[in-house]
Amino acid sequence: MDSAQHITWCMRNALQDVGMAERSDEELQQVIGLGLVEAVTALIPGMDDQFYSNLAETYRRHWLSSPPGLTRFFEGITGLLEQLFAADIPIAVATGKSRRGLDKQFIEEDIGHMFVTSRCADETASKPAPDMLLEILDEVNVPASRTLVIGDTAFDMQMAQAAGCDRLAVSYGVHDPLKLEVYQPLALLETPAQLVQWFNVNLLQ
Repeated sequence: MDSAQHITWCMRNALQDVGMAERSDEELQQVIGLGLVEAVTALIPGMDDQFYSNLAETYRRHWLSSPPGLTRFFEGITGLLEQLFAADIPIAVATGKSRRGLDKQFIEEDIGHMFVTSRCADETASKPAPDMLLEILDEVNVPASRTLVIGDTAFDMQMAQAAGCDRLAVSYGVHDPLKLEVYQPLALLETPAQLVQWFNVNLLQ
């Protein structure tokens, strides 16, 4: 989903609420994919735990109270999810969002039923650690060797590589393609249409 503008909007408002200087979109987007506490710690190092807790909670308040529609599917992705679901190919979510944040998205988009399971950053170690991915694989009893991870950040690629999973990188998200290529993905795809085509050629036919 295209959530970069939504995330940066929430983070910018949270920073303003706690009296911090404004950051550029590029700075804010570099921490997307991390758990919330890890993201704010990377963004503003050297503060105490109470500061990070307050900033994270302020961000959550903005996210959970935001109106539907600020985060949207990239074109063609809902159709791809429906194809995978219809083909009985199990799909899961490993996300830096909180459980409340992901459940809000599932409800707003009516897509939760398509996923066999999910893991959020407030339930286990944040990316780039492989924990959430390994926990998913254990739960659904699927080996890493038969698992494909799709991601748009270096954190996604690191997590997948550490877990021993193949990976597809998409460069239409938030991290520069050069950051993604380092982790030797099966392919580096530049558009949502290329991702749909990759699945149609390599898996769904």
